[in-house]
Amino acid sequence: MNQKEKMVKLAVNGGISFGAKLNAKQLAVISEYMNDDDELEFTTFQQLYIEVLESKVELVKEKFKEVGLSCYPVGNFVKSLRTCNFCKGAEEEGMPVAIELNKRIAGKPVPFTVRPAYTGCPIGCGEPLVNDIGVMKVRNGYDLYIGGKAKGMDAQTGTLLMEQLIPEQLYEVVEKIIDIYAEHGKKREPFLKFINRIGLDNLKNQIAG
Repeated sequence: MNQKEKMVKLAVNGGISFGAKLNAKQLAVISEYMNDDDELEFTTFQQLYIEVLESKVELVKEKFKEVGLSCYPVGNFVKSLRTCNFCKGAEEEGMPVAIELNKRIAGKPVPFTVRPAYTGCPIGCGEPLVNDIGVMKVRNGYDLYIGGKAKGMDAQTGTLLMEQLIPEQLYEVVEKIIDIYAEHGKKREPFLKFINRIGLDNLKNQIAG
C-alpha cells in the first residue's frame, strides 16, 4: 500500500507593493497547483495559505517567484511585513525600507509567531500599533513600536521604543529584537508575554549591548 504524500502549507503574497494585490497571471499560476475542491485561506496578514505536495514545494516556490509571488513558511516564524497601501508614493512613504526590512526578518524562526507591521505615515493604515513589532514613518525618520496586540481581553497598543531612526538603525534594532526573542523566549511564549517577563528596560539594555 502506497503511503499518501505529505502536504506542506505555504504562505504566499505579492510582496511589498502598493497594497495587498495579486494580478491575473499570479492567480492563474496559483490555481495550477490546486485541485477543484481545494480552498485558499486569506489571512489578516495579507497572505494566502496554499497546501502543496512536499515533493513539489521547491518547484512551486520557483514558479511563484517567476510571476512575482513571495513564499514564506507557516508556523512559529516572523510573518512577512504587513504594510499600508503607500498611497503617497513609494519614496515618500519608504517602500524601499519596507522591502529591505521584510527581506531581513520574514521567515526567521521564533518561539511563537511574530507579526510585524509597517506604515508610511502617521495615519497608520498598516496598523503598526496593534502588532508585535510596528514601524511608522514620520517625516524623514522611522518610529519603532513593540508589544502591540489586536485581539483578546488584553488587547493594547504598542509601546514606542525608539523614534526617528534612519533605515540602517531600524534594520539593526529590529533584527536584534528578534534575535533576543529567538534566544531567550520560552517555547510558544507570545512576544508580548516575553517583553512583559524580561522587562522593557532589560530589553533596551540588551539591544544596546
